[in-house]
Amino acid sequence: MLFSAGLDSAVLAADALRRGRVYPIYVGVGFAWEDEERAMAARLLAAGKRRGRAETLAALSFDMRDIFPPTHWAVRGEPPAFDTPDEDVYIHGRNVILASKAAVHLSRIVRAGDASPGDPARLLMGTLAGNPFPDATPEFFSSMSRALSLGLDTAIAVDAPFAALHKSDVIRKGVELGVPLELTLSCMQPKDGLHCGQCSKCRERRDAFRDAGVSDPTKYRRTPVR
Repeated sequence: MLFSAGLDSAVLAADALRRGRVYPIYVGVGFAWEDEERAMAARLLAAGKRRGRAETLAALSFDMRDIFPPTHWAVRGEPPAFDTPDEDVYIHGRNVILASKAAVHLSRIVRAGDASPGDPARLLMGTLAGNPFPDATPEFFSSMSRALSLGLDTAIAVDAPFAALHKSDVIRKGVELGVPLELTLSCMQPKDGLHCGQCSKCRERRDAFRDAGVSDPTKYRRTPVR
């Protein structure tokens, strides 16, 4: 599964672990927050019930800085403002990039005999309901599954099990599963493991905890706007 240590992928990992082995994959493309995400992912995977159950994090690189210029907000590490809509943080081809690299890695695991043969290998992604982007639709996942299976000669199903859930639903599920939500990271300008409190992802996170009726354990460098 694609694993970034975000709320969605952390809870998805815990949910998937109830049914079998999980191979967490982190794909770095050259964005400003990636070192922080990888550090948090390592802490999260080592914590609590996940210790000894998930496989070691595979940290892959698919450098896209020859596509996204140095002026791009994600490369600079300067996200849009707190109250901006999702469309303002759209990263062109994001899921195409992540799924492609992760699927090649997954196909090698299958061919090496480390995964069960027969049914398609599942590549899990933490896409949620309301995602407005073209690479987060059922049609995209279905077409991508077919293209990757053909191109890699390995049956692969790109799957978004939480596609009908909102972030507040994911938080409630995380509480039920005992996920240490304080060890998740959903920020575009993190530093030293702390959320900035000023980007739209921090706003989305704060609002989701409120909607879920769960106390927000997040440590923010600056308290989000009330």
